[in-house]
Parts: sequence; C-alpha cells; structure tokens
Amino acid sequence: MNLFSHLHEDEGSAVVDFVLIASVLVMLVLGIMQVCFAVHVRNTLASAAAEGARYAASADRSTNDALGRTRLSISQAVGSRFARDISVRNHVIGGLDFAEVTVRAAIPLVGTLGGPATTTVRGHALLEVQP
Repeated sequence: MNLFSHLHEDEGSAVVDFVLIASVLVMLVLGIMQVCFAVHVRNTLASAAAEGARYAASADRSTNDALGRTRLSISQAVGSRFARDISVRNHVIGGLDFAEVTVRAAIPLVGTLGGPATTTVRGHALLEVQP
C-alpha cells in the first residue's frame, strides 16, 4: 500500500464526528432552554401570587378581587392553564392579619406541557386597616 491510499481511509469521518457532536450540543441547548422556561414559569407564578396578596391586603379589596387579579397576571404572562389552582385566604401570624395567595401549577417539563411534578408558591401581605 502506498501513502496515498492511507490518506483516503479517513474520508467522511469529519461528517460523522460533526453529527455526533452536534446532536449532543443540540440536546444540551434544548435542555438548558427547558430549565430556563420552567424557572421563568415558577418566578412568574411567585410574582403573581405576591401581587395578588398585595391586592388582597388593600383595605378596599376582597379576596375575590385578589383571585381575579392573580389569575389575570398569570394568564397574561404564561397562559391560563397555569392559573387554574389559586386560593386566597386571610390569616393571623404573630398577632398580625395577613392576606395569603397560594398558586399551584404543573411544572412544564417538555415545552409547555406540564409534567407529573407541581410547584406551589405563596405570596403574603400585611392587611391594611381602615382608620
């Protein structure tokens, strides 16, 4: 065999290497994007729960007003399917009256599809007292 025939034995291996590396990198990037989306949804739910609690804590608002405000915030930001399980209640902590908004939703595991796991976030605000 001559040197020229040994050089052509590797022909096409760059394409195979590229496909193997590219497929791993694409899966890695998609996984990172999915984790970022799940964290975004959770942070949005937490923010909406806190906003709803502040709204419920206003002296001239009811728990139904807070429920609607929380549902609207979530629906506008990430979609109405994440705003299905919301509860609002008033309770006492250390002698002080608080409004609490609780949101439960499925964690998006594949795209926007929910998975078997759920997250629960709560927002609290001190109730205003009318003089």
